Amino acid sequence: MTTPLLSIRDLTIRFGANDATKNLSFDVAPGETVALVGESGSGKSVTALSVLKLLPPSAQFSGQILFKGQDLITASPAELRAVRGNDISMIFQEPMSSLNPVHTVERQIGEVLAIHRGMRTTAARARTIELLDAVGIPDPASRLGAYPHQLSGGQRQRVMIAMALANEPDLLIADEPTTALDVTVQAQILSLLKSLQQSMGMAMLFITHDLGIVQKIADRVCVMTKGEIVETGPVAPLFANPQHAYTRHLLAAEPRGTPPASDPSAPSIVDVADLKVWFPIKRGLFRRTVGHIKAVDGIDLSIRRGETLGVVGESGSGKSTLGYALLRLIPSDGRIVVLGNEVQGRSWKAMRPLRADMQIVFQDPFGSLSPRLSVDRIIGEGLAVHMPRLTAAQRDERVVKALGEVGLPPEARFRYPHEFSGGQRQRIAIARALVLEPKFVVLDEPTSALDVSIQAQVVDLLRDIQQSHGLTYMFISHDLKVVRALANQLIVMRNGKIVEHGPANDIFLAPRSDYTKALMAAAFDVAEIGTTSLDPPVAP
Repeated sequence: MTTPLLSIRDLTIRFGANDATKNLSFDVAPGETVALVGESGSGKSVTALSVLKLLPPSAQFSGQILFKGQDLITASPAELRAVRGNDISMIFQEPMSSLNPVHTVERQIGEVLAIHRGMRTTAARARTIELLDAVGIPDPASRLGAYPHQLSGGQRQRVMIAMALANEPDLLIADEPTTALDVTVQAQILSLLKSLQQSMGMAMLFITHDLGIVQKIADRVCVMTKGEIVETGPVAPLFANPQHAYTRHLLAAEPRGTPPASDPSAPSIVDVADLKVWFPIKRGLFRRTVGHIKAVDGIDLSIRRGETLGVVGESGSGKSTLGYALLRLIPSDGRIVVLGNEVQGRSWKAMRPLRADMQIVFQDPFGSLSPRLSVDRIIGEGLAVHMPRLTAAQRDERVVKALGEVGLPPEARFRYPHEFSGGQRQRIAIARALVLEPKFVVLDEPTSALDVSIQAQVVDLLRDIQQSHGLTYMFISHDLKVVRALANQLIVMRNGKIVEHGPANDIFLAPRSDYTKALMAAAFDVAEIGTTSLDPPVAP
């Protein structure tokens, strides 16, 4: 048998009195891809970070982490520095948080080459261009001076991959590298990783909660829950005949059902005509405008009361910008009528009375809740602004009611966001929007950062709330499986324009445009994923 490149034996990681992992044992052979799968809190990322000893000092280890026969748990700091980045590299889950926002792409990749290879500026620049080209960044020389915020999500993830591969490691650890990416870019990243793995002969430890991805990229899979591996084996047999109840639960956990029926005679509560959001491109010493990014370019749409309009498209297509413009969170041109009110041109003060009826649930349940406020203050903040005459007792009663509607107990209002899981935080964000009893809610990727089983729970929750309150949704997402379970109407966006619009079921069954067909193939057809030729949008 092949000697394992990485061998983990009886690994237990403890934080205080709590075990994050319990007696884990698995191997990764040279050139092999092993997937660790499980829901949030199962111990996947803790296991991955432990390989390079990137956990905080409070972590207590027992067991062995053997890399090429060397125990990394007992390795000295100097020995770990020699391994990190050279022999083992890591792609982190969120590239926007992992990349330094004040350093250019060239500087960040060049730093890796300078530290580990001693490359000087000219050689490092040539190698950086070579790496960016290898990971599929178009015109890589022109991107050297770009900052992370100037790149799309897919491009940022490609830069992270370039950094991880800079020193041609023997083992690549990929921690949820495609979670926040749209389906076509996700397909490209998976295809890229597989091709680079084959060309470089490296092994890969792939962390994910998405079993669909595991089918496409892994040789073997280890299923984790509550810090333990409950089932392991080659991918095809395990998926065909899962033995453990938890594995069967994961395989069955995806959004299902159909959206509540909408009334075709219901009045329109949102009407948009020729909506444009153009961002100026400024260059030169005097920062003159030399062009525009047409994030939203001449959109017309209407949404009837009680229905859900799904908005889909790749990263950079203008989905979120459209939602923000409808709520007047960013400037725009064109006509916007919400609940019979022309909102375009209103001052912020004049918009305030309308805000209670127009709410939003943001994508990131980690960043959208203030870590310094308790849940009752987070949810009650809108009540204090829009209903100042409520007494403290009345406000508390409404907060408790909103928490109950999203399935959280009353005592949760005394806790802080960090004390909740990702799914629970997203429920809090939904409660914050619902407490004002709005009529129109924009849901901006509310399930993208959640496990598949939690996604299914949130989708069911949103459907129930919509039926009980008669809400109207704009549901923005790159996850077409979630959209299919919620949307009555669907628009497909690309480069700021609508390429297809109509009843959601009709578009899912018979897409007309080639672009929509490519999205559907990437989302639903396993055989075609990774074959699409669509390129990620290029930021200026």
